[in-house]
Amino acid sequence: MSTNVHKKIKSLSANRRKKIEARAAELIAEEMSLRDLRKALTLTQKRIAETLGIGQDSVSRLEKRSDLLLSTLRSYIEAMGGRLSLIAEFPDREPISLSGLTTMETKPVTPRRGRRRMKTQTA
Repeated sequence: MSTNVHKKIKSLSANRRKKIEARAAELIAEEMSLRDLRKALTLTQKRIAETLGIGQDSVSRLEKRSDLLLSTLRSYIEAMGGRLSLIAEFPDREPISLSGLTTMETKPVTPRRGRRRMKTQTA
């Protein structure tokens, strides 16, 4: 007779099931994308878009990106009612909370034009 995972979990004590569920939630939380996080909070792209003052299509594109500015990520997290914090982890050291990076106001960066090379005349 085969045993499926549901039967196996039901056979465990309530305390053990609770520990397994808590650990599963931790593992899931560690790997959530912005989209997964938004859905877990039962928020729509439209609602996030309204809070951020952008279009729903922009939220969709933002959720698919793998490289975001910290200020953009902070705004998105705050639109969901959260607060962004950054933790640096190193071997053989306690984790370090980085402060100031997510609260800094950013100024638009104006691209600098490259210098033009002057052509040299040959004699």
